[in-house]
Amino acid sequence: MTFRGKHLLGIEPLHPVEIITILDLADEYVGLNRASVKHADALTGLTQINMFFENSTRTQASFELAGMRLGADVMNMQMQASSIKKGETLIDTALTLNAMHPDLLVVRHPHSGAVDLLAQKVNCAVLNAGDGRHEHPTQALLDALTIRRSKGRLHRLNIAICGDIAHSRVARSNILLLGKMENRVRLVGPPTLIPSGAADWGVEVYDDMAKGLEGCDVVMMLRLQKERMDGGFIPSEREYYHRYGLDAGKLAHAKEDAIVMHPGPMNRGVEIDGTIADDINRSVIQEQVEMGVAVRMAAMDLLARNLRAEAA
Repeated sequence: MTFRGKHLLGIEPLHPVEIITILDLADEYVGLNRASVKHADALTGLTQINMFFENSTRTQASFELAGMRLGADVMNMQMQASSIKKGETLIDTALTLNAMHPDLLVVRHPHSGAVDLLAQKVNCAVLNAGDGRHEHPTQALLDALTIRRSKGRLHRLNIAICGDIAHSRVARSNILLLGKMENRVRLVGPPTLIPSGAADWGVEVYDDMAKGLEGCDVVMMLRLQKERMDGGFIPSEREYYHRYGLDAGKLAHAKEDAIVMHPGPMNRGVEIDGTIADDINRSVIQEQVEMGVAVRMAAMDLLARNLRAEAA
């Protein structure tokens, strides 16, 4: 298996072979997670600290579960009540963590680049669980695994990423990963939610859902990130749903066997119709959640192997 990194900070540094390595190992962990006994020993004797400076349900829970299933000692730091709130700098936090000798550090932070800064200051493997608008690598990897298991391949597919592209680290990581794997990527959304210069990213840009979804194999919806908006990006949620919310009429423009994805949490009736989200023949949203645990197990396993090889 080929995976060279000391950290997993983003998709951008990964070679396609490394992406495949993570996905192949994650596929094995899907089987373990579905077994009656769900424990392995890849992280036995190692300490995993989860530091979430932003609220999270799926990502934090799946990282915690992934570590526990692989035998790690897992600690969740309550960052809302931490010394950061008392004025401690990120560097001081890193020095404090070093004194605890963790092996794996999982970090979500509201500022782009903060996780990379921590990785430069700590003596352990760091996994980026989302930093600002920058990247969310394990989300893109779990999306990739979901697509590969549903479609039988992860190349030369037509994939539409729809909605709030401008504020989405999920979109950025997916654009990078899907581009590396030779897919045709389309961004679909209102001009106010498409970053300037997006057309230079090797993607196609549409402001019309019908045209953007035409002939697509995968329709990936994004959450409206209202907490990151500081102005009138959309006229109203009702108008947004009318033009850009995924319903049966819009989905009809994609291929008959197109799958529907959403990273969660979903705003039903805003980004996606509840009937579509729950359609077991089209929606793979619950599969995404399941793949998240397996992908995070694989990522931590591979980083731990590199840690042990370096120490040997």
